[in-house]
Amino acid sequence: MTSLELDDLDHLREIERLAARVREAAFGEGWLSYLEDPEDATPLQRSVNALARVLRHYHFEGDGCLEEGDRPTVRLVGACVLRPAVMPAGVEETYDEVCARIGVEPRPEGWALWHTWSDGELKVTMVVTAVETTEGLLRNWSRGRAVDPLTPLPSQIAVVRHGWIGPITFSPRGVSRTGLGGRPLS
Repeated sequence: MTSLELDDLDHLREIERLAARVREAAFGEGWLSYLEDPEDATPLQRSVNALARVLRHYHFEGDGCLEEGDRPTVRLVGACVLRPAVMPAGVEETYDEVCARIGVEPRPEGWALWHTWSDGELKVTMVVTAVETTEGLLRNWSRGRAVDPLTPLPSQIAVVRHGWIGPITFSPRGVSRTGLGGRPLS
């Protein structure tokens, strides 16, 4: 069997997929532990348990797992993707109308809205071109994984608006921080 030529992101995804299968097999055998390893755990069991504890998310461009400079992550409360053909549920405006409202030109690729806080804790929305990165975030958040993207490059930011505008899919951390999950604000 010949090995496939995978780019770095596909390689990470394949490793993560295989690691998830190892985790599922250990769970099926009844010995997987996310807590401290039992005294009688074998070296293989300890290694699989350690693997399961760090197995975190679906990889996407801008997730910070590959060397991408010294860009820090940006903590998001939520995000959404706006596309010409498919708008988020509950949005009655057309794509062109939403673009006009937020002050950007419509793009065939669409836009991503990143909802966060400024340094002064003001709610802000960054309108960014990082649509694929946002789709990776949403995929992780839908599985309850609180991951954040790398800070966008200046060329990826079209505009920053005061307040959270547009529809929001809240991140797991955003649900907690805003108190939407029924827990007190931290």
